[in-house]
Amino acid sequence: TSIEDETLPTEFGLQQNYPNPFNPTTQIQFSLPVATEVRLEVYSILGQPVQVLRNGRMSAGTYTYEFDASRLSSGMYLYRLTTPEFVETKIMHLLK
Repeated sequence: TSIEDETLPTEFGLQQNYPNPFNPTTQIQFSLPVATEVRLEVYSILGQPVQVLRNGRMSAGTYTYEFDASRLSSGMYLYRLTTPEFVETKIMHLLK
């Protein structure tokens, strides 16, 4: 986990993971313009929970989380950022 820079974002955002496709790790970046409760989760393409990367209150800023999928099989996965003010889901591809 890291805060990318000193400049605070002006809106909520969930960026596409990088690299994508990936094997076995990728980075997920998101932006919070205000301090808020955050839940960052990974799901299988069938909607089954795989891993919770973050669940709790966070300060405003831009954050990067590394997702390690070394124990998962190849395929498409979803990741979702949920706050009281914002929800976004994106697709990532794991190739082994």
